[in-house]
Amino acid sequence: MLPLQFKDGTDRNTLGLDGTETYDVVGDIAPGCDLALVVTRSNGEKLDIAVTCRLDTADEVTVYSSGGVLQRFAQDFLAK
Repeated sequence: MLPLQFKDGTDRNTLGLDGTETYDVVGDIAPGCDLALVVTRSNGEKLDIAVTCRLDTADEVTVYSSGGVLQRFAQDFLAK
């Protein structure tokens, strides 16, 4: 799961999120970068929301991109 943070002044209540939505993340993942969160409501309405990626180091991005800690260690092990 990609950790994201809403920008100041925005939260699930101000956006009216109720858990029935689907979410897509748009942008290239890098430490602390800004990304777009595309929220699609059950009625088809879409919201584009600016969020901050809370992967704070290059190592965290590598682990996330590998599919998690276990997958990352397995890749390192198999590479040896």
